[in-house]
Amino acid sequence: MSQWLLNVRLEIGEDLHVDGSIRTKTNLFHIEIDDKGLIVQIKENAASFQPENAQDMQSQLALPAFKEMHNHLDKTYLSLPWKACRTVSGLEERLHLESLELSALAENCEQRASAMIEKILGFGSNHIRTHVNIDPYIGLKNLEGVLKALDNYKDYVTADVIAFPQHGLLRDDVPNLLREALRNGATMLGGLDPGGIDRNIEKSLQTTMEIAQEFNVDVDFHLHDNGHLGYYTIDKWLDMVEENDFKGKTDFSHSFSLGDVTVPEQIAMAQRLKRHNVAIMSTVPFNLGRNIPPIDLLTAHGVNVHFGCDGFYDSWSPYGSGDILQKACTFADVTRKITERELRQSLAYITNGITPLDNEGKMQWPQVGDEASFVFVASSCSAEVVARPPAKRLLMNKGVFFKQ
Repeated sequence: MSQWLLNVRLEIGEDLHVDGSIRTKTNLFHIEIDDKGLIVQIKENAASFQPENAQDMQSQLALPAFKEMHNHLDKTYLSLPWKACRTVSGLEERLHLESLELSALAENCEQRASAMIEKILGFGSNHIRTHVNIDPYIGLKNLEGVLKALDNYKDYVTADVIAFPQHGLLRDDVPNLLREALRNGATMLGGLDPGGIDRNIEKSLQTTMEIAQEFNVDVDFHLHDNGHLGYYTIDKWLDMVEENDFKGKTDFSHSFSLGDVTVPEQIAMAQRLKRHNVAIMSTVPFNLGRNIPPIDLLTAHGVNVHFGCDGFYDSWSPYGSGDILQKACTFADVTRKITERELRQSLAYITNGITPLDNEGKMQWPQVGDEASFVFVASSCSAEVVARPPAKRLLMNKGVFFKQ
């Protein structure tokens, strides 16, 4: 049986005002959703229309459901007593401290991951890309916990589950542990700093490629290595992508090195990333001591860029809320996106590129046949949502409301 959402506010275009400013136009619609969770009809608002099985959305704005594209469901301390972090001298010491608590935390992984999933759903995301530690300390225990937690919320969220060698690929029996993870529910393969952690870029990349091809899975690299070390790593991997016909199956997370090199080098790499359909997953960690990838430059050259919250409240940081919309707001604020169009288009970084209006202000979403996955907010337009994220949001995933 189908259901109706009544009085849904949708963006339909834009007006150019006499002062030169652009304003988003909206109107109210009724949306019919079938039992498969797809939109089958979009009707202009009519007060006399009173179908059965209907819910009045009371003029709330509908936006595409958000996507959390870089997360660590297994790392959070959520649901546990308060615990701050210890200072470290660098990445390797942080990894060592993390390793000391892995066995104890693995026992309540499902509980902690569930607490994080609840947060993420409440903020409006219906997809999570999560990296899960696969290492000599705990084997597949975190994977088991994360998969159980995700299964409990399968009506509301889909996931990419990445077998992630957080403590290094080229050690102990980690390559075979990753293979075992891919046989037991992981859907993607991860990598971590082939230079800075594995200390052998070529061997690390080659081992990653061999496992990825063996299981026919995509790869998402965590790349913290700065400057030309990180730049060379990306360049070398793209050589291997060409040699192994691996186009369209790689993403790079963080990729701080792209912010450390010259603009001509950034452009050259952006063109190469675009050519091989490689996306960048950024956690937009704005701080005084860290360059981030040139997101605007990458976007201008056609590279897909997606945002994620990374881990939050864990051994790495006591901060973070799991609100991916706040990431878009922070990015827009720091890069001075202040016009209606600039703010509106910034939403694309958290919706897998979907925005209600295109770059010229023409309506492009939603359409009949689209998945009925929305975030409903009491805001006037998506530009306002990005600039001033509303606290109250309601997620619908494939026709099903998430209610905390």
